[in-house]
Amino acid sequence: MSSFGSQPSKDQKPSFWKKNAKNVPGSIKPVYGAQHPPRQVKPTTSAPSTPKKASLPPRQMNDSFSDFAASTEDAWDSGDDDVISMADFRMSKKDVQSTALKVLNNHSQQQKQKCYDQCQNGSQQNSTTSSNSRVDQNRTDSYPTTPPHQKAGPGVGVRLAQQKHAKLSAIIQPNPQCEKDRMQCDKFSALLSQSSIDLDELRDLSWKGVPWQFKPESWKLLAGYIPPMGDRRQLTLQRKRQEYFNFVDQYYDSRLDVQKDTFRQIAIDIPRMSPLIPIFQQKLVQEIFERILFIWAIRHPASGYVQGMNDLVTPFFVVFLSEFISEDIESCDVSTLSAEHLWILESDTFWCFSKLLDSIQDNYLFAQPGIQTKVQVLKDIVTRVNNKLHCHLQSQQVEYLQFSFRWMNNLLTREVPLRCTIRLWDTYLSEPANFSSLHLYVCAAFLLKYADDLLRERDFQGLMLMLQNLPTHNWHNDEINMLLAEAYRLKYSFADAPHHLQQKS
Repeated sequence: MSSFGSQPSKDQKPSFWKKNAKNVPGSIKPVYGAQHPPRQVKPTTSAPSTPKKASLPPRQMNDSFSDFAASTEDAWDSGDDDVISMADFRMSKKDVQSTALKVLNNHSQQQKQKCYDQCQNGSQQNSTTSSNSRVDQNRTDSYPTTPPHQKAGPGVGVRLAQQKHAKLSAIIQPNPQCEKDRMQCDKFSALLSQSSIDLDELRDLSWKGVPWQFKPESWKLLAGYIPPMGDRRQLTLQRKRQEYFNFVDQYYDSRLDVQKDTFRQIAIDIPRMSPLIPIFQQKLVQEIFERILFIWAIRHPASGYVQGMNDLVTPFFVVFLSEFISEDIESCDVSTLSAEHLWILESDTFWCFSKLLDSIQDNYLFAQPGIQTKVQVLKDIVTRVNNKLHCHLQSQQVEYLQFSFRWMNNLLTREVPLRCTIRLWDTYLSEPANFSSLHLYVCAAFLLKYADDLLRERDFQGLMLMLQNLPTHNWHNDEINMLLAEAYRLKYSFADAPHHLQQKS
């Protein structure tokens, strides 16, 4: 198995990217050598065990990236204990949790009463809702709004505790009283009921968000998984689903022998995926994700499986699961679904996930040329739009790759709640050519949104802690819509006028 670089010795000063890539927060850990195995594979009875994560010894924090990275446990799964120890707080974890719970309790009653009053008023006006609408992207949950960013330790501790308690159950169906929502639903219903769907019209509608009850079909159409002609759709679905089943029958047994290294890395990453959402901790769900990721790695040997891909499966899985359940997605038991529905869910998720990655596969090749290029453009954009912020980051020796690598590699799935990722992907899937260009400007808008807060941080440590834990846990559709609007403005200014990014000598 190939490696990006070896660990430097104690006396050797580590370089940032090429030789010390393992220390980069958000760095990927590719598993190379995933080739098509022979059809006849000798079966084995025992699966490779998943090793437990080794705890790292505490280290003294200095204002340097190498020390900062060395004190993190894992690029994708940094626990609260590690973040608290990195910040060198003068209070114990118990004190931090106690402080956070006091803040939550002080505000939750007012928020709950407000939500209750709104629901009561809405139910009196209209008590009938669509049985197919199972998810609300506009609900405000019971958690308090994000407090102003504080440099002191307790402020960060409160923010982490709030993120830990954020829930997927905040996704319910849109407010039926909203005239705008009703009109949007009517447009989607009329368009999707046609025998031949105009994809350009569907993209225009979906760019501003897709009502939840129309997401599964719309996403399959936008991803190019099913044809717009209604009479060909069922036959295509049957063929593609059968094709995926054949891949599983042909290749999956090799996970225990020929491709055990690839499968071992996948098996390590899956339990870490969205640990605060119960549905993703169900054994059956994890097995579905293992098959999807393993088959994709086998069929794409140029990149193989890369750590972080597992996060890109979750939005498709949740959206397509909503076709078969009526209860809360967060608490539903997937094992209650029939075997046929489970296979449909798995195969549809696999193909749409594959379509998404096909357009950004250069992000996962050796040396990640796609990500490196995008990070450089991100740096140029921030330099032109907010040079004060750029100079502040540079003065504290914060490199853009140190925080934006994960943004590019995971498409912000680790930075915003899942409900926001799903709304964001409505727009991404609506981009006809390549959504990765828009994602670059979304990342730029995302960084610029917190420019004032970042400028208040006066050292490397505070900047990195904030950049890796931006307060987005209470985000909903409105915040994503504003982010997309700013990203579109930046794209219009720079993507269509590339000379604007050229630096003056």
